[in-house]
Amino acid sequence: MNDTTVTLVGNVATAVEYRETAGGGVARFRFAVTARRRDRETGLWSDGNTSFYTVSAWRSLGANLAASVSVGEPLVVHGRLKVREDERDGQRKTFVDVDALAVGHDLTRGTAAFRRVAKAEQPPRPEPESILVPAPEEDPWTEATKRLVTAP
Repeated sequence: MNDTTVTLVGNVATAVEYRETAGGGVARFRFAVTARRRDRETGLWSDGNTSFYTVSAWRSLGANLAASVSVGEPLVVHGRLKVREDERDGQRKTFVDVDALAVGHDLTRGTAAFRRVAKAEQPPRPEPESILVPAPEEDPWTEATKRLVTAP
């Protein structure tokens, strides 16, 4: 499958909405991306058009995003681009969505402090078992070349 992946740099435009679904938790928010251009003659920066995207983040990314992001914060969003058309009020409209694969704060515009999320308690893994694996039959050093292997 040939997905179109994009990396967008912009600002959170709406509050992050998080909800649990049958497929896992999902966070959604609107993301504003404004092109900025520098005029070579005047040396001044000017804003271009603003594009808006609906960003969806699933499972742990969605939960972490909902706990970490507020309106107005600068982000870098990397994900799969989805373009869909819908008819609303008798008019055909085009919507551009991004299924996020990774999201982070834009550190060119500020600082951040990363905190690792504690994983839920997992059952203890069984101890590895030690087994003797005999060498191939044609090996003249059969007993000497047996080795101890630790099974995962």
